[in-house]
Amino acid sequence: MGKSELAESPTPHKLGVHLVDGGVTVGVWAAHATGVFLCLFDKAGKETRHLLNGPTNGVWHAYVPEIKEGQRYGFRASGPWNPKQGLRYNVNKLLLDPYGRGLEGNLAKMTDTGASALLCTRDATDSAPLMPRSVVTTEPREPLPAPKPHTPWTDSIVYEIHVKGFTQQMGDVPENLRGTYAGLAHPASVNYLKSLGITAVELLPIHAFASEPHLEHLGLTNYWGYSTLSFFSPHPAFATADARAKGAQAVQDEFRGMVDLLHAAGLEVILDVVYNHTAEGSATDRVLSWKGLDNRTYYRSNPNNPQHYDDTTGTGNTLDFAHPSVVKMALDSLRYWVEVMGVDGFRFDLAATLGRTGTGFSTNHPFLTALTTDPVLGAVKLIAEPWDVGLGGWQVGNFPQPFGEWNDRFRDYVRSYWLEWGSGKVGDRHHPTAPELATRIAGSSDLFGHSDPYGMRGPFASVNFITAHDGFTARDLVTYTNKHNDANGENNRDGTDNNRSFNHGVEGPTDDEKVMRARRRSLRNLLGTLLLSAGTPMLLGGDELGRTQRGNNNAYCQDNDIAWYDWNLQPWQHDLRASVARLIELRKAHRVLRPHRFYDGVDDDPRDELFRADSAWFRADGEHEDEDWWEDPKTRVVQFMRSLSEADEADALVVINGSRAVAEVTIPADEGAPWTLVWDSALETPPPPPSGAVNPGDTQELRPMSIRLYISEPVTS
Repeated sequence: MGKSELAESPTPHKLGVHLVDGGVTVGVWAAHATGVFLCLFDKAGKETRHLLNGPTNGVWHAYVPEIKEGQRYGFRASGPWNPKQGLRYNVNKLLLDPYGRGLEGNLAKMTDTGASALLCTRDATDSAPLMPRSVVTTEPREPLPAPKPHTPWTDSIVYEIHVKGFTQQMGDVPENLRGTYAGLAHPASVNYLKSLGITAVELLPIHAFASEPHLEHLGLTNYWGYSTLSFFSPHPAFATADARAKGAQAVQDEFRGMVDLLHAAGLEVILDVVYNHTAEGSATDRVLSWKGLDNRTYYRSNPNNPQHYDDTTGTGNTLDFAHPSVVKMALDSLRYWVEVMGVDGFRFDLAATLGRTGTGFSTNHPFLTALTTDPVLGAVKLIAEPWDVGLGGWQVGNFPQPFGEWNDRFRDYVRSYWLEWGSGKVGDRHHPTAPELATRIAGSSDLFGHSDPYGMRGPFASVNFITAHDGFTARDLVTYTNKHNDANGENNRDGTDNNRSFNHGVEGPTDDEKVMRARRRSLRNLLGTLLLSAGTPMLLGGDELGRTQRGNNNAYCQDNDIAWYDWNLQPWQHDLRASVARLIELRKAHRVLRPHRFYDGVDDDPRDELFRADSAWFRADGEHEDEDWWEDPKTRVVQFMRSLSEADEADALVVINGSRAVAEVTIPADEGAPWTLVWDSALETPPPPPSGAVNPGDTQELRPMSIRLYISEPVTS
């Protein structure tokens, strides 16, 4: 191969391309390669190749003088072509820098002429004309001006949104900013988020991503972004046209500016990140970066047959977190987004993959241990989607402290309680439904309490949700019994059939006022349960507005008005938003609604002279629960009293009528101050200021299928 004419890097262990005095240092992992070239492109697109030094501990490296910000580049790697051993080198493939901070240009579609040169073959055709370029950027040396909010877990209300979809049709955002990082940080967007009361936005993937070939053949694009092209570059298409025209540095700066403005408004930024797989697809699919540099290292393969990938993600490939270089890449990327780009946390897609060893998932996996004990990363919000599609992939409750985890048991059971077994179920139930509901409302200690000592993680480890990006919106849950994904081009085969939804008698839109009224009440029941439960609530953006995707429960490829937020609201949508905002206001105002520890039915302060149990469950007649009542399938009316030991904190009483009949409920007669009704899901709008108190022992009528929240303010002398 010959000897490199470049000087060795003074930091050969440092991966990526980094500006230093007078030039750049270069480092790239390619342990199985026989040679790696740095390919520099001038403004006219002319390529100049430089052989790097190495490998030194698997890294090819150099110092290259006279390279400046904005330089476009890529890599080429030479080595053996031996697919049976998992080695697939082809120097004709231009490769993106796995650590590249900027990205410019477009990846060719697989429907474009000559696009087959991207595929993993021995084809001698140069893939450079089909590839985007990595770009050298200047790393900011100063932190963002606005301080990070550092919202405690117990006070957090997460709001999941898509950067483009949220403002693409928001009329108060200037047209040139809609659907961009700058648009999300515009005062109209920020004011909406603040007025709703959420504390953090969880952004669907903003790492640079690509569309899958099968979508390109259908004339569709990847809208959600779960197909990563770069773990260090913000997705250029989400930047304004002005920033894109100026180049990768301006795109990076626009993203940081968005984070800073959201921080100034007191809002945290959580990124949905996809470290479980990449856009390179199966072993024979496109070669874009990692596959061409070191396929054996980066991807999980069958240990007895390395030419075949071991795919636990359902995407064609799975990154191999059993290899230290993959662990290092993920940790380096995460630190970059925290320390340089300023974000406040991460939601890990298919996170069970990140904890897989050769024998399955391990809570003590080196990556998870490194992540949670890292002085930078262990201090930010870490949220796991605690499953993947591999064997033993459901790992809810098994991630280490301080992880929060998406709680699909909460999602499924709350949907079933209100829709399948409530509004939609005819006839008797043959199993008890109240105990499971109680467990979910109380923080799911059965899933998240097992630690030594018990309960260290607390209820906030349960990230409760009713809906998320993948699935029906809340409005569609109460409007459609079946999915309607024809627009996705797969004859309605894609998307889950486990919707646990109910259309209330009519599939899709209707003018029947009785049906629409029932749907709206079910919406309030679902969202009320979410926001009144112990744990960390995650609200799907737009659910508070009754946003619809017209029955599509897998809108990953719908970059159009199916998935974009419609801000032309009807009166009932304004009412729903006001009702959700009121619930959030109440949750923030009363600490009893957001406990930091699991309930155990005793006073959490043993020094108290007056015993105040932290929780108690009551029957409709106001008497304490008993085992026969819990296990009775007909039990559909539940009262949940919650208290704190502090004398200056309010108590709360959540009353649920899950039956289709009016319920007479006796307010528990335990010693305490009078109660005030502060929220009722039977009402289209939040209740007006109370006109009178409800005393212990009073009887109240609850409308069918409804929730009430009563607050008992502390008595002041």
